[in-house]
Amino acid sequence: MARKVFFSFHYERDAWRAGQVRNCNVLANEDEFGFIDSVDWEKLQREGDEAIEHWINGQLNGTSVSVVLIGAETASRPWVRYEIVRSWNRGNGIVGVWIHNLKDKDGTIDPPGHNPFEHFQLADGTPLSKICKVYDWAGEDGRNHLGEWVEEAVEIRAKYAENDKIDEVEKLGAAQASKAFAIPRVTASAGFAPKPPWCPTYVDRKR
Repeated sequence: MARKVFFSFHYERDAWRAGQVRNCNVLANEDEFGFIDSVDWEKLQREGDEAIEHWINGQLNGTSVSVVLIGAETASRPWVRYEIVRSWNRGNGIVGVWIHNLKDKDGTIDPPGHNPFEHFQLADGTPLSKICKVYDWAGEDGRNHLGEWVEEAVEIRAKYAENDKIDEVEKLGAAQASKAFAIPRVTASAGFAPKPPWCPTYVDRKR
C-alpha cells in the first residue's frame, strides 16, 4: 500500500545524506514530503518561526507516516523535535532511520547521535523510544526495507488511541539543546541532488 511519508531531518547538517535516501527512489516522488531546497529554506528562516511551523504543518497534511532521518545532531534540533510531537499527535506512525554513516559530499561519515525518541513520552510515562523502532539505512539495507519499516510504523501507531499524545520529557531551548548535544559541525550541502555512485538506482526525477 502506498503511503504519503514526511521526512524529518537536520537540514543544515544532513541535507546531502537525506538527499541520498530520497534519490534512491524507494517511494514515489509525489509521496515524499519534508524536502525543501536551500533557497526556500533560507527564506522560511528569514520569515520566522510562524512561517516554519506553517510549512511543516502543510507538509504533514495528508501524510500517514513520519520518517526521522537520524544524524549526529538530529536529537537536539528544535524543529525536528516539533515535527516528532506534531507527527505522533496527529496520528502518524513514526520510524527512525540512522543516516550518520552515509557519506556527505566530502566523503565523510558522522559519529552516531542520540536517539531523538528518548526525549518524548506518553502521559503514562511510556518513552517513545520504547514504542517507535529505529533502523540503520546502510547496515540494514534501507533501500529494500524502508517500505516495510513504514508499514510497521503505521501498525504500531494504530495500537494507540487518538488521544494518546506525547510531549517532551524535558523541553530544551535551541541554545541549551545545542550545548547538551554538542558535536563538531561539518559543512553541509546546499541541495538534494547526489548523483551516482551515491545511490545505485538513482534516476533523474523532477518535482
